[in-house]
Amino acid sequence: MLRPLVCVLLLLGATLRAQQPATPFVPPPGRWPLEAPAAFGLDEAHLAAAVAIGMAGEITAPRDMKQFQANSFGKEPHGEPIGPLFDRGGPAGVVVHRGHLVAQWGDVLRADMCNSVTKSFLTAVVGLAFQHGLLADVDDRVAISMPAGVDLFLAEANQPITWDHLLRQTSDWRGELWGKPDWADRPEGKTPDEWEHPPRHPPGTHFEYNDVRVNVLALAAQHVLRRPLPAVLRDEIMLPIGASPTWRWHGYDNAWLDLDGQRVQASTGGGHWGGGLVISTLDLARFGLLCARDGRWGERQLLDAHWLQRARTPGPANAGYGFANWFLNTDRKSMPAAPASAVRFLGNGGNVVYFDREHDLVVVVRWVREEAFQQLLGKVLAALPR
Repeated sequence: MLRPLVCVLLLLGATLRAQQPATPFVPPPGRWPLEAPAAFGLDEAHLAAAVAIGMAGEITAPRDMKQFQANSFGKEPHGEPIGPLFDRGGPAGVVVHRGHLVAQWGDVLRADMCNSVTKSFLTAVVGLAFQHGLLADVDDRVAISMPAGVDLFLAEANQPITWDHLLRQTSDWRGELWGKPDWADRPEGKTPDEWEHPPRHPPGTHFEYNDVRVNVLALAAQHVLRRPLPAVLRDEIMLPIGASPTWRWHGYDNAWLDLDGQRVQASTGGGHWGGGLVISTLDLARFGLLCARDGRWGERQLLDAHWLQRARTPGPANAGYGFANWFLNTDRKSMPAAPASAVRFLGNGGNVVYFDREHDLVVVVRWVREEAFQQLLGKVLAALPR
């Protein structure tokens, strides 16, 4: 009597499984094969034009990174490097559509400094601290999570600072870290006295892109995670997404701390004074794809989707900025050709990781001028199937 009903249920189950979307493609560990754009309905002529722009659009700054740093941040007070600098390669880039590598140029395997794109990885690592229950709420004061003997937030002006303030670069943290005072990064005013006494702002009310404060965020996260941040990034993100073994997250020469009896180097939020992530174009693309897919890699949810949603939500002090180094396109002014939901991670010297969730698209460029990136992006978007 039950056999017909069982057959119907089995048939219904098979039908539902057939209707469920397949797991989106992700590249295997290591090798990421280059595939024909036409197989995915992409216009090859537009992609070829994008590649040509990427190859021709190199920045004018020197490839010697000591000169590069001296000509930019080296002009600031306390601008001398305190971390390693690695000479850069030439322009390089990739286009990834629906997880498939459909265009590339330059040496995409070369590990280069990516400067402030490091901050985007820091946002992910801080997210892991919340994901593991080590932190409860981004609106909690950072001071309550610091162990005894850590004076990062003991000053009265720093006590109200929350994790959200640090992530959104609205903390107005005051002090000195690793020999760099907060005011020395892009100093305000015309005189040394004005530099050293900039206007004060209540935390959360004023956006200021400041690498000292990002380094404070990295150090605070390290105290909470109680592990070196590169190890956390390696184990929980880079190994699962199949990244190469060539990337490194370098700290400063003088940035060491005692962590549970072990001498550990603190991580930086970029290459402003040297250090930061040194990483290949293909590995950046893997990370970009993870973020474009809301933290999911194949069958695994590596990063909490709600955390990434919050990361790409603008804060009240800057409508074009989410969490650390998540540059938004909400008003479509920064990337007119792209959807309002598009995001990019930016690093000094024309390092860009662009991802577009609407089109399941990732574009990475290295050492390319901003105007060239905009032209290149327009060609890539024009190549998408209609």
